Amino acid sequence: MQLKLLLRVPARNFHIFYGKSVASVNNMLNEGQNDVQTQTHEHKLKMSGWQIHNYGDFDELLFSDRLKMPQIKQSNECLVKVHATSINPIDVAMLGGYGAAVLKVLRCQPSVIEFPLTLGREFCGTLIQNGMSVNNFKLPVGQRVWGVVPVQNTQGAHAEYVCVPDYCVGMVPESLTNTEAASVLYAGLTAWSGIYLTAQLGGVCGALTADGGGANKRVLVLGGSGAVGSLAIQILRAQGSQVLATCSENAIELVQNLGADCVIDYRNPSKMATLRNFAPYDLVLDCSGQGTEAAEALDFKYDQYVTFSSPLLKNIDSSGVGLGLLKNFANILEANVKSLTNRKGLIKYGFFIPAPQGIELLKQLVERKKLLPLIDSCYKFNELPEAFKRVKAGHLRGKVVVSLD
Repeated sequence: MQLKLLLRVPARNFHIFYGKSVASVNNMLNEGQNDVQTQTHEHKLKMSGWQIHNYGDFDELLFSDRLKMPQIKQSNECLVKVHATSINPIDVAMLGGYGAAVLKVLRCQPSVIEFPLTLGREFCGTLIQNGMSVNNFKLPVGQRVWGVVPVQNTQGAHAEYVCVPDYCVGMVPESLTNTEAASVLYAGLTAWSGIYLTAQLGGVCGALTADGGGANKRVLVLGGSGAVGSLAIQILRAQGSQVLATCSENAIELVQNLGADCVIDYRNPSKMATLRNFAPYDLVLDCSGQGTEAAEALDFKYDQYVTFSSPLLKNIDSSGVGLGLLKNFANILEANVKSLTNRKGLIKYGFFIPAPQGIELLKQLVERKKLLPLIDSCYKFNELPEAFKRVKAGHLRGKVVVSLD
């Protein structure tokens, strides 16, 4: 066997082995084989994806098939091979630098802009690997999962692989396709947090468990045809709430099909005036991006007004962390003073919160056929910049998703 190995060596390389023992030659050959295996292993640790190296416009989105594959660094992390992802308004905003100051603080490197940055807040894929402390019975390797990416992560879901904490991941409802599953969690958890964490519509149990709540509550959803609004309507109707919604005229039928009890064209002043007939509202949920200014224009009573359009990140970007936080506090305080002076209700900000109880509630609603994903459009992975443009154009009817399969 050793002689055969020597005979395989090309004559031009024989001087390398001349005067060396057979054992030494075997060691050199084995080392060469190991080098090949190492190179092959390193090649497997590469992946394709989209990154940005500067804040700016769509031309900053750069594709590469030589990106470093993320690896598990914490015991509670999960590595997922992505089959589908989505584009959210926060992705478009972050492309332009929105929230950069806060994100640098959250990443514990306030003096460094962490480029390259991979965007993407949600995904559906196959679980490849678990950290040591992940419950393998709850999240078995090889199974299909859906999940969200914490905002502070620089490695988002617009790539072949993503690594996130286990509390951001759950088993996908079997009835959903990959693209459908990739369209639910970010908007769904945003709606859930506004309803159950900020507004406390389900009390303590609604906030801490997957029980939901809100039966017999009257809720007005502003912007019922968008990603967050469409899911908010379905969540509330499944819990027995009375839901009224606003949208544009051409989306009225769609929102009615989602289960809203009454749908109003927001561009029609006479129709909007009829909302007074249903007041007071337990909750007004602003999913249309109008902010606290819209609360001032409402001429009816409500207990709470929750908007997802907080100026927090904008204030911090323009004024720094300290002054920005003060500005944000001043803004919400001023809005509440005006609201309470007019004998209306409290005004609050709602945020996307990754929470396992929220993921579980959304899963249960899908399995009970109480929640159906609403998809505006679907793009291929190489068309991702076009998907960004679609989201920026606005007037969406659901989510914009991207398939990697």
